[in-house]
Amino acid sequence: MKLLTGLVFCSLVLGVHSWFSFIGEAFGGARDMWRAYSDMREANYIGADKYFHARGNYDAAQRGPGGAWAARVIR
Repeated sequence: MKLLTGLVFCSLVLGVHSWFSFIGEAFGGARDMWRAYSDMREANYIGADKYFHARGNYDAAQRGPGGAWAARVIR
């Protein structure tokens, strides 16, 4: 129990201000990744996938810790 309490406390101190904002950022980051993927499919241009993946990762990471986590998981 002390370990769980310590992990929650450390995560709050290290930049996750609240779990609700983290979850909201994660969903927003996933939405950014999906939007980049949809744009890539719509563009239908060979060789442009690196650009769209990088754009999706950047947009997701700009949301905060939750968005950066989503970008790492989805990439």
